[in-house]
This record gives sequence, structure tokens and C-alpha cells, in this order.
Amino acid sequence: MAAARDARDSDPTLGYLTRKETEVKLPRPTRVKNKTPAPIQITAEQILREARERQEAEIRPPKQKITDPTELADYRLRKRKEFEDLIRRVRWNIGVWIKYAQWEESQKDFDRARSVWERALVVDYRNHTLWLKYAEVEMKNKFINHARNVWDRAVSLLPRVDQLWYKYIHMEEMLGNVAGARQVFERWMSWEPDQQGWLSYIKFELRYNEIERGRGIFERFVECHPKVSAWIRFAKFEMKNGDIGRARNCYERAVEKLADDEEAEQLFVAFAEFEERCKETERARCIYKFALDHIPKGRAEDLYRKFVAFEKQYGDKEGIEDAIVGKRRFQYEDEVRKNPLNYDSWFDYIRLEESVGNKERVREAYERAIANVPPAAEKRYWQRYIYLWVNYALYEELDAQDVERTRDVYRELLKLIPHEKFSFAKIWLLAAQFEIRQLNLKGARLILGNAIGKAPKDKIFKKYIEIELHLGNIDRCRKLYEKYLEWSPENCYAWSKYAELERSLSETERARSIFELAIAQPALDMPEVLWKAYIDFEISEGEFERTRELYERLLDRTKHLKVWISFAKFEASAIEEDGRGSDLADDVEEESFREQKQQCLQRARAVFEKAVNYFRTSAPELKEERAMLLEEWLIMETSFSELGDVNLVRVKLPKKLKRRRQIETDDGPAGYEEYIDYLFPEETQTTNLKILEAAYKWKKQKVVQEEN
Repeated sequence: MAAARDARDSDPTLGYLTRKETEVKLPRPTRVKNKTPAPIQITAEQILREARERQEAEIRPPKQKITDPTELADYRLRKRKEFEDLIRRVRWNIGVWIKYAQWEESQKDFDRARSVWERALVVDYRNHTLWLKYAEVEMKNKFINHARNVWDRAVSLLPRVDQLWYKYIHMEEMLGNVAGARQVFERWMSWEPDQQGWLSYIKFELRYNEIERGRGIFERFVECHPKVSAWIRFAKFEMKNGDIGRARNCYERAVEKLADDEEAEQLFVAFAEFEERCKETERARCIYKFALDHIPKGRAEDLYRKFVAFEKQYGDKEGIEDAIVGKRRFQYEDEVRKNPLNYDSWFDYIRLEESVGNKERVREAYERAIANVPPAAEKRYWQRYIYLWVNYALYEELDAQDVERTRDVYRELLKLIPHEKFSFAKIWLLAAQFEIRQLNLKGARLILGNAIGKAPKDKIFKKYIEIELHLGNIDRCRKLYEKYLEWSPENCYAWSKYAELERSLSETERARSIFELAIAQPALDMPEVLWKAYIDFEISEGEFERTRELYERLLDRTKHLKVWISFAKFEASAIEEDGRGSDLADDVEEESFREQKQQCLQRARAVFEKAVNYFRTSAPELKEERAMLLEEWLIMETSFSELGDVNLVRVKLPKKLKRRRQIETDDGPAGYEEYIDYLFPEETQTTNLKILEAAYKWKKQKVVQEEN
């Protein structure tokens, strides 16, 4: 700070410069305004090539020629000092040590070179490259014993480095020391190396035609590495030496030990191909079939392909079909393995096994399929699953004809289904029908009784009642109907069928009482069906007064158009029903019959009049229903020919008008639509009166204006 102050005092101009003025101003980075690509593009490769071409030649120091021993000693001293200094700085760098040792070797000072190598080994003896370089130097300069010593120490310290063993053995073999190489191999094998080491030892022995020694090494090899590939190599070795019996023995021993191995497929394929080459086609076929039975289907793809090719070459038609079935079996196995809950795949697989006809295989497929229970207790997941059980039971009953197994299948399925959440009426009925086919009526009733107790359904009640009705057990049918109606009192079908049963037994009063109980229920699922059945029952019994009373009671509950029309049609046809019962056409005078027919027409007209009045006064918005009612009335009047009065209805018929109305949606108006409107006569008169009133007011206003 003092020096800066003195400099400023000595130079008066510095006193007037600010700090900002003395700062070095660096150029600002220029902004690229135009970012469009240049017309001529230059690649990075071109830039590098130009830079290399323009690079100046490397300046190397001139070569130095040493002719004087003193100068050589100085050079060596200088280089050693450089290496030693470098080693002190980067002692861990093995490359420096190698260069140092190789330089000493180039100076033919082998003692110093060995010293450097040994010092380097002290630093990092685990570096196998260092051992390799060291031994190569000794071998290159023909110091065999030294090299042997290096290799011996290397393999002792690093026995898991295969390259050291290979180099050591190669050196001994090149020197012709076969016994020494064998001894090194034995030392190596005591460490149980990988397969390649054993195979190298075997190849070594085979190069000198030591077959027995090679066989002995193979025995040790397969004990050390009991793998499929090792046994296959052993068998191929025996086959190459022409000993088929020994080769087959190798394959058989391998199958005994490795039949469940993950690579067993390769072993069986190799074994079968060996037998095929030996012209033993039956042996090969047996091997393929044994393999297909024992190897999991997911790992047998190559095996199936080989088997199909084998059968196409050597087999007959049946054998080829067997092989193709095996291939399809493999495909289905793969599908069910990927998605065991895909029941369609299981169906296809089972169908395939059934086409073959092997009962054990079919049963195994069914058992494996039904073991895949749906994960959720929801009916939609079970709907496809239960058909596996159904098919299983049908197979046992029809194909296998095993009654007990069929019964067990149904029993297990009924135990498996969670009836407290959902059930399947079909299963209960199938089980009961099976027992009936076996003439076990008690068992069928027990199953259906359990079904009603655990999971009552309409289908179960209907079928149970049908069975008992066929057997003529009327009391049981009545009890079942009572249970049915206790469980579902709103079921109009059950009430109707119960009454129909009593009517078929000529129990008219019981049937009528059942109908009365039914229509008295507070809630019914299809009341129109029940009322129609009751009315038809009374009509069939000829009880016209009861029928009219029923219609009146029904109209108290509902004023539906169909009820009015049905009531009117009944009144119009009452004389025909009565005539069929008492033969009026034969016994009564024609005039009397016409009078009664006229009375029926009057009663029907009264019903139509009442209906029209209801729709005109109480439900004026139901114009279409009113129009339909009038059309039915007109048809009835026409059907009575000369007794009918068509004009009575025509004056009441409406006019049909086509009109348009706006369609309203959540987003507002959305266009117009055409519809049919009905204009009745009383509405026309009202409209005319309104027009006359409007015209009178307009005339009156005009007169007043003229007077003013």
C-alpha cells in the first residue's frame, strides 16, 4: 500500500485517475443476431483436419551418440536419477516401474532390472500384468530358471488368474517339458478352475495321445462341474474315440444326476440326437417322451421342435400326430404359465387333452385349472371359472363314467362358492339332476333343500317345483310355493303359477284365494301380469260378475289405457262367452239373442264413454291415448255391423295436425322437431268462439275510431 502511495505521489497524473478508469475493460461477448444456418456448413471433422494440417512439426531433441564410457556412465546415472525421482513422486504408478525395468534390461544390466521388478512387486504384487512382463523379460533373455521361479511365485500368489497358469504351462510345453507342464496343470486343477481350464488340460493330454489320462481328467471335470455342458462334452469325447457304450453310459449317468436341472432340455436333446446318429430310433423316441413328461413345459420349446422334426423323419402317422399334440400342449402350457387366470386358455388345453384320451392327463389338466381360484369374491370373476368345474363333472360322468368322482366334484364346487356373497343356481341344479340320473331322489332333494336354505333363487324354486310336479307330489309343490312366496312375496309369476296349479287340480276356491292374497300384496314386480291372470281365470270359470268387479277394482288402482280397452272388449264379448256355455244360439230365439248382444254393446259403450270422460276431464294431456281409445271404440262399433253406431264415435274423433316445437337442451335451443298433435271437436268449437270474440272486439274498436 505504501509503495502504491509513493508511486502515486511521484506521478501527479495518477492522483487524478479513478478506480473505474484504471480497470481493464474486457470486450463484451457479441450477441448473435442472425441465427439462421450458414449456407456453407463446416463439420467438426473438417475443423480438426485443418488444425492438424496447420500444426507445426514436432520439435524433437537430436539423437545423442555416446562413444565414451564415462559419458555412458553419466547418461546411465542421469536416467536412473530421473527414474528414481519419478518413482518417489508416483510410486503407485506401475507403468513407471515397468519402463524403468525395461530400460535396465535395454542396458543389459539384468541384476538391476530384476531389482526394479522385485521392488515393483513389493508395491503391488496383485497386479498380474507386472508378473507377466517380468516373466516375459526372463524368457526373452533365456533365463529359464529365473522365469520358472517367477511363474511359480506368480501362480502361488495369484492362483485365480488363469492367464498366469496358461503362460506358465505354455513355457514348459515349448521347452518340451511335458511332465513339468502336466505337473503345473495338476497344481492348477487343485484350485478347481472354470470349465475352460479343465478343457485345456484335456486338450493338452490329447495332443500327446494320452486318451486314458484325458478320460480320467473328464471324470474329475464332471465331478468338479456337474453341469449339462460338461457331461455332453464328456460323451462327445467318448463318441469321438469310437466308444459308443461309454458315451451312452455318460448320457445315462448325466440323466440320473441332472434330470431336474434347469438345462436338462439340452441334455435330453443331445442324448436323443446321439441315439439317432447310432440308428437307435426307438431309444431316441423314448428319450424324447421321457423328457417331455419330466421337463417343465416352459423350458421345453427346443425339445418339442426337435421331437416334431424327429417324428416327421422316422415316425408313422400316429407318432407325428402325437408330436404335433405335444407342440400344441407346449403352446398352451406357455399361455397358462403367463396368465393362469385366463380360463379360455385352460379350456383349449383341456379340450386338447380330451382329444388325446389320456384320463390321467385330462384329470391333471382339470385339477391344475380349477386350482386357479379367482382372486376376488365377485360374481363376474367367477362366471367363467365355474364352467371348468362343470366340464370336469361332465367329463367324469360321461367320459370317465366315474360316479363317485363326479359327486365329489359337485360337492367340492358347492363348498368353494361363497354362497353368503353370491351363488350359482345352475350348479345346484346340475348337482341335483346328476343325483336324479343316478336314481338318488333323496340326494337331489337334499341338494335343492340346501340351495333354498343357503342361496334361494327363482330358477331353483321353479326347477324344484317342476321335479316334484312330475313326480306327482302335490303337497311338496304347495310347500315349495309357500317357501317361494315367503322368500319373494312380490313375485307375480310365483303367485300366478301357484294359482294355476290349484286350478289344474280343480281347486277353484283355493286358486281364487291365492289370487286375492296376491293382489293384496303392498308391492308387486309385475302387477299387470297378475291381474290379467286373475281376470282370465274368472272368465274361464264363467264368472262374469266377478270379472266386472275385478275390472272395477283394477280401475280404482290404475286408469291405464289398456285396462279400459280390455274392460270394454270383455263387455263386448261377454255374450259370446255366455253363449258357448249355454248354447244360446240353439236354444234361445234369435230376437232374444240380439237383445242380449245389444246389452253387451251398451255395456261396452258405457265403459268407453267412462274412459273418454276420464281422459277428457282428468287427463287432458294424454291426447294420444284418448285418440287410440276412440279408434278402438270405432273398431268395436264396426265389428257389431248393423247393431253398431259408427257415427257415435266419428263425431268424437280428433283431427291429426303436424306441428313443430323447439328442442330444448342443457346448452339452449337446438333446432325444431315435428310431432303429431290431436285437435278434438270441443277444442275446435272453443277456438272458433275465441276467433269470433276477437273479431267482434276489432269491429267495435274500428267503429269507435270512425266516430271520433
